[in-house]
Amino acid sequence: MNPDSPAAELLLELLQQAGHAGASDIHLHRRQEDAAVAFRLDGVLTAVRTLPAAVADRLFGRTKFLARLKTYQESLPQDGRIDRADAGTAGDVRVATYPTITGEKIVLRLFLTGNAPELAKLGFPEEAVGELERFLAQPSGLLLLTGPAGSGKTTTIYACLQHLATAGGRHVITVEDPVERVIDGVMQTEIHEGRGLTFAVAARHLLRQDPQVLVIGEIRDEETALIAVRAALTGHQVISTLHAGSCRGVIERLLGLCREPHAVLTAAELVLNQRLIRRLCPDCAGQGCKSCLNSGYHGRLPVVEWLRFSDVLRRQVRAAGPDEIVPARNLVKSVRDVLAAGWSDEKEATRVFGEWPPGNEASPTTNEHE
Repeated sequence: MNPDSPAAELLLELLQQAGHAGASDIHLHRRQEDAAVAFRLDGVLTAVRTLPAAVADRLFGRTKFLARLKTYQESLPQDGRIDRADAGTAGDVRVATYPTITGEKIVLRLFLTGNAPELAKLGFPEEAVGELERFLAQPSGLLLLTGPAGSGKTTTIYACLQHLATAGGRHVITVEDPVERVIDGVMQTEIHEGRGLTFAVAARHLLRQDPQVLVIGEIRDEETALIAVRAALTGHQVISTLHAGSCRGVIERLLGLCREPHAVLTAAELVLNQRLIRRLCPDCAGQGCKSCLNSGYHGRLPVVEWLRFSDVLRRQVRAAGPDEIVPARNLVKSVRDVLAAGWSDEKEATRVFGEWPPGNEASPTTNEHE
């Protein structure tokens, strides 16, 4: 990368390098004397290089210009998007600026391109794929995905959407923040809270569009929770995410948001809790090389646990509470399988879970900021 290149060429170089490395985000942070450039690679922020102050100023200005932001505004956050034609990339680039005490910070999110992965290619155990396929074949019910930010929930949702679109025959509507991948045959909506289009507002109105499958990007409040549960009970298939650390935690949160516990337990069909763990780089066996930016890792693998609600489990939870919820093939077992296969290492397991081996085999400590 040549820092003496014009700003337009330098930005294109960064975007192409990030795309080639498989990075999801580019971080540009202005400091006192220079600017730091880092890529979010396999969920971890990886330093790439520094840029002289004058070069950084031109790069920041070019980025904001293409994103149709106010180039002179550095004291307030701004959000925009660079069209793929202007960015020279396969997909659009989302741009978010933020003021810091040392100067402006810009994060560029690279949107996904191409077809969504098939369910069978997510890397899930066969039993988990079977449960997802079984749910997607049902006419109604609620599927909840959980895990901290960066745990692969969105990828799983898009795989489900691709499965539904390929099967055809049903009207599928999504409410997302943002739409990161366009799926042919699916009606997709992007929320805009600044204009009042929240998850709850969008979901409430989209029910009048005669959906058979409703995908709500995230359940954040009581109103959205009630809409999701009631839609699942009235003949709709509903897919959503809810932040929690475990399968049991999902139900506990939903019960707290929705004041209709009987409805929650009747609507819930499947809960899937997942994390992503980095795979050892196949080119250097974890030692660090050019292809993995000297990190020792390249690509990620999902580790999952899941819970299928049966009538028996529903009766048990109604009688004794969420403590009766025990997932199939818990996260510890999933991680042990990955380590035993030599696909990752204990250092990475410690990074993801905070403690490895876990003191509590049934419920490892989770890093909610991963």
